[in-house]
Order: sequence, then C-alpha cells, then structure tokens
Amino acid sequence: MNDNAFVNTVGQIHQNDPRYDEEAYFFIRDALDFSAKALSKPRSGPDKHISGTELVECVREFALQEFGPMTYTVLTAWGIEATSDFGEIVFNLVDAGMLGKTDEDRKEDFASKYDFVEAFVKPFLPGDPSSREVTRSEDDRHPS
Repeated sequence: MNDNAFVNTVGQIHQNDPRYDEEAYFFIRDALDFSAKALSKPRSGPDKHISGTELVECVREFALQEFGPMTYTVLTAWGIEATSDFGEIVFNLVDAGMLGKTDEDRKEDFASKYDFVEAFVKPFLPGDPSSREVTRSEDDRHPS
C-alpha cells in the first residue's frame, strides 16, 4: 500500500465520515499486517484474505500488545467503541479502494464479537486479593 495514497485517502474518508479519528485507520492497517503474520497468511493469492472474524480477534491481541492498559482509552478516543466499528473502518477503506473484499464479506461479520470492557479493561483490573494465594519466602516468615 502506497503510504502517500493511504494518507490522502484517509483524509478524504475522514472528511466524509468523521466518526473515527484518522489514527484509527492507520491502526486498522497495522492490525491487518499483524493479522496476516499471526495467521501465517501468504502475501498474495486467494489465501491471503483475512475474514472479519479473524481480523476482530487479531485486533484485540494487537491492540493489547500496542497499548496495554490504555487500549480502551485509545480506541474510544478514536471513536471505536464496539467491534462493529472495526467493520465500519474496514468497509470505508474498501469503498475507497484501499482494501479488497470477497463477495462473502459483510459489515455484520464484525458485529458483537466481544465486549470492549471485558476485552480491554478487565485484563488490567486487580483481582480479588482474597482469591490469590500468598506465599512467603523463608526470609519473610517469623519464628513462632
């Protein structure tokens, strides 16, 4: 993908559909690259296609890797509040000619795949201290 063409296209998309920050489009492009590697997709041919379901799952992993505990904050700041928003961004890029799709691909493939709080907030919440087993080293133990 030509970077200048992508930058210009994202600017045009954003003018027509300002729901998502321009950074969201760059994130999705990077998430697609991450997905292709994670799924061992070839660089060309029919097997290089990444489905909406595959992408949504890889986006979760990629976002957590990139942003850690700030993932939810970053995504929502960009206007991404549900997995269906990933589909909206992808299809904006498809409509602009920056990504391809198959006849089977639909926006609905991205809908309701996971809850953002469950996926991006809960992994970083402290657990219930009473449920954790506390172990002490020999140096921490006091003789009775």
